[in-house]
Amino acid sequence: MADPKGFLNHGREVAKSRPVDVRLKDWNEVYVPGSLLPIISKQASRCMDCGIPFCHNGCPLGNLIPEWNDYAYREDWEAASERLHATNNFPEFTGRLCPAPCESACVLGINQPAVTIKNVEVSIIDKAWDAGTVAPQIPERLSGKTVAVIGSGPAGLAAAQQLTRAGHTVAVYERADRIGGLLRYGIPEFKMEKRHINRRIEQMRAEGTRFRTGIEIGRDLKATDLKKRYDAVVIAAGATTARDLPVPGRELKGIYQAMEYLPLANKVQEGDYVTSPISAEGKHVVVIGGGDTGADCVGTAHRQGAASVTQLEIMPRPGEERAAHQPWPTFPMLYKVTSAHEEGGERVYSVSTTHFEGDEDGNVQWLHLTEVEFIDGKLTPKPGTERKIPAQLVTLAMGFTGTDRENGLVEQFGLDLDERGNIARDADFQTNVPGVFVAGDAGRGQSLIVWAIAEGRSAARGCDRFLTGASELPAPIRPTDRALMV
Repeated sequence: MADPKGFLNHGREVAKSRPVDVRLKDWNEVYVPGSLLPIISKQASRCMDCGIPFCHNGCPLGNLIPEWNDYAYREDWEAASERLHATNNFPEFTGRLCPAPCESACVLGINQPAVTIKNVEVSIIDKAWDAGTVAPQIPERLSGKTVAVIGSGPAGLAAAQQLTRAGHTVAVYERADRIGGLLRYGIPEFKMEKRHINRRIEQMRAEGTRFRTGIEIGRDLKATDLKKRYDAVVIAAGATTARDLPVPGRELKGIYQAMEYLPLANKVQEGDYVTSPISAEGKHVVVIGGGDTGADCVGTAHRQGAASVTQLEIMPRPGEERAAHQPWPTFPMLYKVTSAHEEGGERVYSVSTTHFEGDEDGNVQWLHLTEVEFIDGKLTPKPGTERKIPAQLVTLAMGFTGTDRENGLVEQFGLDLDERGNIARDADFQTNVPGVFVAGDAGRGQSLIVWAIAEGRSAARGCDRFLTGASELPAPIRPTDRALMV
């Protein structure tokens, strides 16, 4: 274990952010580079000898958190990296993007601020990359079996890397022009610079994984033809069907889904555009949806020079302390201030959009809303609370309802769906079609990056067993696992 008195001697310290007026001038990550290393050993020392490390169960990957905390405390970075990679293919992704359910389950968090598990994690992996200890793991022999992975988000990349290391020949098919899925085009650069994805892709190429971009299975290549080419298929296509807002005025120009707006900003950073075709510059921006995707839209609008930014959420504002029905060690729904919210804008809770109003040219100009409240368990408009706010650019960030059904992938494979509209699978992550597996949001529904990686690893084990009759790959979860998430 780390320092037996560490949690008594040291308080919680987190990564330092760059000043708002500085970071709004660029798209770099918001945190001060190198600010964690001087404090990270002390922070790792706060990890207790708690007997039962609930953080293991709070993390869908089952990360060996007390072990790599101990190594970080002792500054044995190579050993810490080995323990970290034992359960997580991409800790630099989760260390930046995961909401850290492990910290909500931390035993120290019962009556003190939890261990900064997420900050320790990202420090370990960044140190490993800097030291050159993250090397390709090339399989000793090839199995002669081939696998196609559909989708290159965190679930697809995790499945592909695991199957490649098991000795199979793996090709990843991605419909976008670059590898990374939502990591590439959904997550803004200020949350995770894309160099982190690029170097993992190079590692995977060196291990033998092949990548095919610009090919959408179901449209550009029929699913039936793909299945004939490969011995097995892993579907990790995500849940990309966005929830819409069918109210009067939705057809007005200037109203976009978040995933129409965010990728273009990322393409500017990739050098594809000088300025985004959908820009918030000089406009009154309204973001509908109070989750992480909404916050990404808020931060993007700030950097594009929006005149104002307002984020709307239909649910009441969460509390700042655990509610009674969300006791430790469950993951609580708390009021969260992200880096984007620190940068300005207004957040409005318990409101619902009634309609949009435009100008004579068909451009949105106003958003009409009303306050809502729960009555008999239903959200009900409050009479007399109607008002309108300026809205020249509106982004819809209200979540996703399931896998894309328009490209024909589900129908061409002949896949069964579950009661929630996701692709159904068994305990090995195999669908009703033998040799076709599903991982991530496509089978789970919209979820977290850490769940996607865990599902990719588990689906890879199921696929490996199908191909060879047995598997030594780890399987952190089953399809029905919920861990400590609510």
